Amino acid sequence: MVRCDNNKISFEMKAGVLEQYKKSSETFAKDISFISYDDDGSVSTEGQCGLLFSDTDKKFYELYDDIKLYNRSENTNFFAQILRWNEKNEQLTSGRGEMVKVEKDGTVMRGTGFSASGVSKSFSFRGTVSGEIETKSDLKKEGEGEEE
Repeated sequence: MVRCDNNKISFEMKAGVLEQYKKSSETFAKDISFISYDDDGSVSTEGQCGLLFSDTDKKFYELYDDIKLYNRSENTNFFAQILRWNEKNEQLTSGRGEMVKVEKDGTVMRGTGFSASGVSKSFSFRGTVSGEIETKSDLKKEGEGEEE
């Protein structure tokens, strides 16, 4: 499935199963991979998930099961079981108790109550958070003693 806006591809999706209905803006899909594009045609976000519900009139999307998202401009990976995207206010959220993993620039964070803003390019956790930071010296130590 390909969606075009102003004669440009804005979204591509491949699915194992796709259901659309004539008198509805709702779509259901299984075993999904997708790519969204910026206005200039560059890849914005790539991802995959087990199930997808979308309502294009309301500009609301729900992703389920082994979600993997990669935002190119922010060089950030997101991993979760449930995420919701509201295109109108550019908000990506999880359920209050749902665990989300975020990887960015050598930092790995896990937490609950995840929320991200496409407007401010920031994210936060409202619940428990844990994480790891990998520094350049950590990377150097890992490489020591290895034969080339």
